[in-house]
Amino acid sequence: MTNDPVHKLSNLVEGARSGNRASMEELASFFYNKIFHMVYSRNVSRMDAEDLTQEIFLAMSKNLHQLKDTTRFKAWLYRIALNRIKDFHRKKNFLSLFSLKPTENTESLGESHNALGDVMGKEFWRQFHGLTRQMSKKEREVFILRYVDQLGIRELAETLKNSESTVKTHLYRALKKFKKAPGLRSFLKGNLI
Repeated sequence: MTNDPVHKLSNLVEGARSGNRASMEELASFFYNKIFHMVYSRNVSRMDAEDLTQEIFLAMSKNLHQLKDTTRFKAWLYRIALNRIKDFHRKKNFLSLFSLKPTENTESLGESHNALGDVMGKEFWRQFHGLTRQMSKKEREVFILRYVDQLGIRELAETLKNSESTVKTHLYRALKKFKKAPGLRSFLKGNLI
């Protein structure tokens, strides 16, 4: 097999579609933590995030035969995840997909459980969500998918079913608002450098 990750992923998807259990397990194993983090970072409790992640992978295995282009698997999987997250929030009567009250537990994955780390993490998320609430829904979605979930422009366009230029426009507007938010920028600069 080639070392090209796109080709390897495409082969795994083909194997999973043809019923190869090992390919399906490898796909799930590779994407599980990424999808879990995506769900958990969007104001979902740890228990609900685990349940939603399982639902996402069940939907993936059930609907994999519908994917026409195996090279677009990642965008397709993220689209399933976004739809499940939106459904979850609708059921919980949230007004916004990415809203988060600063008083809620915002513990990040991988964050140490010391007092300073907890305070810094909560302060970061308080400022981060304050900033994202100033963005339009599309800007917020693009910004989070790009910088939290680390999707590329093409993957963003495929996931959101928009053109790349539309995605870039929303990202540009979101970044412009980010640059005008000195509180979060100085917090990041002071704590990450």
